[in-house]
Parts: sequence; C-alpha cells; structure tokens
Amino acid sequence: MPATHHLHQTPDLFALSEIRGPVLRPGDDGYAEEVTGFNLAALHTPDVVVGATGVDDIVAALRWASATGTPVAVQATGHGANFPIDHGLLISTARMTDVHIDPDQRLATVAAGAKWRHVLEATAPHGLAALCGTSTDAGAVGYSLGGGLPVLGRAYGYATDLVRSFQVVTPDGTLRECDATQEPELFWALRGGKGNVGVVTSMTCELLPLPTILGGGVYYPGEHTEPVLRTWTDWTRTLPDEMCSAFTLLRLPPIPEIPEPLRGGFWARVAIAWPGDPAEGERLLAPIRAAAPVTVDTVEEMPYAALDLIHMEPQDPLPARESCALLPDLTPEAIDTFLAQVGPEVPDCPLLMVEIRHMGGALSRPARVEDAICARDANYFLETVGVLAAPPAAEAIEQATRALHNAMSPYGTGRTMVNIHGTPGDESDRARAWSPEVYDRLRKDKSTYDPADLLRFGHTVAPV
Repeated sequence: MPATHHLHQTPDLFALSEIRGPVLRPGDDGYAEEVTGFNLAALHTPDVVVGATGVDDIVAALRWASATGTPVAVQATGHGANFPIDHGLLISTARMTDVHIDPDQRLATVAAGAKWRHVLEATAPHGLAALCGTSTDAGAVGYSLGGGLPVLGRAYGYATDLVRSFQVVTPDGTLRECDATQEPELFWALRGGKGNVGVVTSMTCELLPLPTILGGGVYYPGEHTEPVLRTWTDWTRTLPDEMCSAFTLLRLPPIPEIPEPLRGGFWARVAIAWPGDPAEGERLLAPIRAAAPVTVDTVEEMPYAALDLIHMEPQDPLPARESCALLPDLTPEAIDTFLAQVGPEVPDCPLLMVEIRHMGGALSRPARVEDAICARDANYFLETVGVLAAPPAAEAIEQATRALHNAMSPYGTGRTMVNIHGTPGDESDRARAWSPEVYDRLRKDKSTYDPADLLRFGHTVAPV
C-alpha cells in the first residue's frame, strides 16, 4: 500500500510521539533544507522528514514506519544521494555529529551524522587518524557501511575493516548492538552491505597512530595524458603496499573556486598518499615527476587532517552523476580503450573527472572478520564523475559515462562498489556491487531484519 495512504490515515501520530527533532511535511518551513543533500541531482520529496537529534528519535520514527508500513530512507550528508525519494519517510541524521575518542584504546565512537571532518578534528590532537576517503565532507557512517575506499587503502585496507561495532535500529524499531561476537550476521551485513538491514546510530572504529603523511598531486597538461598514464601504470607494478595513488583526468570549469593555473584547463594528475618516511616517498615518486612536463606539484608532508588537499574534491553541493568499475589489471589494450574514450583526442568529453585508483595491497587481503565487500580481487578502480549543470549536459554526461564503461567492460570484473555505483538500476544492475554468493546472503539477511522491505530506497536488495 502506498506510504501516502498510511500518512493520510494517521496524520497525528508524529504529534503524539516523543520525537525531539523537527518533523516536517511538504510545504512546511525548513522542509526543503531538511531534505537537500550534497548531491543535488537527487531531489527528495518524502511525505515526511524527521530531523533526528538522537537514538530515541530514530527508534520512534522506525516504530511508526513499521506500524504504518511506510518505506524509509536515511540521509546524513547526501554525498551518496543518487536516488530521489518521492514518498515515504526520510530520516535525516545530520544533527547527530558527536565523536568520542578513546586515545588509550585508539578508538573513535562516531554518531550517525558525523562527517569524516568531525572525526579528524577530534583525532588530530591525539596524533591519531581514521581511514577516510578523498573528501572529509562525506559522512563517516554511510561511507563505512558501503565498505569505504580510503585514500590510504593500499596501506591499511577498507574503512570497514577497522569498524569494531555498530549500534543500529532495525526496521521494527529495535535498538541493537552488534560486533564480531554479538549478532555477527547483522555485523557482517552492515560492513559492505550498505543500509539494507537497519539504521545505524553510531559506530566504533579503530584509529591509526598517524599524525602526518606525504601527500598531494602532480599535475600535467592534458596533452601528456598518454605518457603519464603509461608511466603511472608501469610504476604501480613496482610499489610497496604503502604507496597509494590515483591517475586522474580533470576537465575543470573556469570558475573562481578552482585556483589558477588549473582553472578552466584539461589536466592529467597523479595523486599520492604515503604514510612512511617522507624522504623514501619522495624517492619513489621520482619516475612520476619525470614522466612529462609538470605544471603544478603539491606533494608535501602534511597533517593527516589536511587530507582534502590531496584530491581537492568539491566542497560545495552540486548535481553529479557518478559511476565505477573494478578492473583486475590495466593492460595496454585497456589503456588504449580508455584513451580512445576520454583522452586528449576527445576534446568535447563532458566528464569533470575520470580516475583510475591503484588497488591491491591491504585492499586485497581478507578481512580479519568476514564482511560483505566484494572488491578484494581488483587491482584498479575506475570512477567517473560528471556535473549535471543543464539538460543537454546531463544527456552528454550520461552518454559519455555509458560509452566509457561499456568500452572498458571487457577489462573489468563485472562488479562495482556500492558507494560509487551511481544511480541503482534494476535488480541485476544493483547485484553487480556484490558477488552472487554475497548478494544471496544479503537477501536472506534482508528477509530476517527487514522482511517488509521498508528500507528499499537507494542501492538496496530485496528480501528473499
């Protein structure tokens, strides 16, 4: 039965509840701000949005949703908002940003809406670091539920590898604690299975003793893409696990937010992060710096909390289309295909960013506690991002994205990563984020914890 029918039947339930945060419907003051996330491509129009202020609000909201059969979505920062919510209940956790650090045990307990930036601000005074991704503006919990591909992934593994426990509310409104020994199946499904089985209210994760790293980017004019890419590919085959890097093509708009001389240009970049001795990292980087004439070189020793300076991702909301693929290798034929689709001979390519991340290292090792991540067999990761500024641009971006991924498919594993999969399609498309065995197991867990399929927005699986 449609959620709107239930909502119209029971208009006063929220007024009778104990929810402390705002409870808003379309047309209410603050509704638009409450539902808007970082990715403006997905415009949410839920029947009700709850601005949760704590665990009790989430419990109450889910109990109401369970009683009325109302589908539920969750949003912290909205970086992964690739699917518009057009009915039901949206729970916003953006107010839940508490971070508690236990420096002796090297643990962080992170509330549902905290950004990685909040975590790093709390860990930096202790010389500790959390395994976050290329933008510290992203939500820590949602990122980890999808596995999380950290900047230092080759050195330390996936973000979820360091998660020790979750506090989660299952769709029936039950608050649960889970870890490797307490409700281990629920713990398994939350580490790499995204938000299929519950709404996480907090997680506890291990921290690393890492006050500084060597990091930054080496930028070349786009005309040198081919020699830089081939040099980088050969270079990645020689590296210790601790050297983490990505090759990126950037077609940057002429806007003030982008610094000169990069503004408005087409660039090839190699970004690196190295947690070891800075002098050794500089020595290892020498072949990359010699690959072609360098325009800008930002590689330097930096505080770990300054991680955003490495990939320099946008910090302001924008409408984006992203997609990804996993590659077991980057063969000469794969490179030729890549260049034919998005290289300098394609001047009208509409994609803002096309990146190939070096995987392997700790990302290929089995987790200490079994999880739902299915990317450990990949040595490279291909990601595309386009900004949907206007309808003609959106169509061009969609065509370019599909063309590149179709052309590269013979060189891929056939799978994606759930966090960067992009807009989820039909069941076969969604299933590509996991192996068939893991996908089937997630569906069984969905049947256990969410048999009514209340959590069905976004990249979810259906109950058996």
